[in-house]
Amino acid sequence: MAAEAKLSHTAAMILQAIGAGYAYGFSLMEVTGLPSGTVYPAMRRLERDELIRSHWEKQSIADAEQRPPRKYYKLTAAGKATLEASRKRYPLLARLIPERETEPV
Repeated sequence: MAAEAKLSHTAAMILQAIGAGYAYGFSLMEVTGLPSGTVYPAMRRLERDELIRSHWEKQSIADAEQRPPRKYYKLTAAGKATLEASRKRYPLLARLIPERETEPV
């Protein structure tokens, strides 16, 4: 992707977090420390650039947990490649946001 070289540190952190298993917006905000006004616009750009894709969880799952449905994010093949390039550019990414111990939904 041509924009790969222009990927911001914020976008790289979000890709790292998604790759590490933090799959929905609020968990991304918690792990990165970034506010919603930064995370959600960045995720829209990452999705527009086809680095991530999203899907809504089933309403029945959200209802069972008595909360609104979550929108889950996943890296695309291009997103994985961009994340690898970003790890070279920002070597501390993997230490800032390590892999989750449990599998995301």
